[in-house]
Amino acid sequence: MRSFSNTATAVAITLLLTACATAVPVTMKFPPPPGEPVTTACPPLQKLPTPVTLSELSRNITTNYTAYYECAIRVNAWQEWYEIHKKIFEDMK
Repeated sequence: MRSFSNTATAVAITLLLTACATAVPVTMKFPPPPGEPVTTACPPLQKLPTPVTLSELSRNITTNYTAYYECAIRVNAWQEWYEIHKKIFEDMK
């Protein structure tokens, strides 16, 4: 009985250790960026009305600068985050 127990334990350990081995190397690729943050276009800038006053011009400039820089910051921050994490992923290989 004891011999069977030792044999069964040895077979179980052998199966457990060899079942995890694979002849094909597993390679992981860094996932592509999701579509939403990068591919979403920035909102179009406001156009000036034909007869323009100085106050309308100044308001339009302020609004357009704000929209542009908010979009630029969002896209640049996301691209920086992606590049940093891609480098970390590749360095772990």
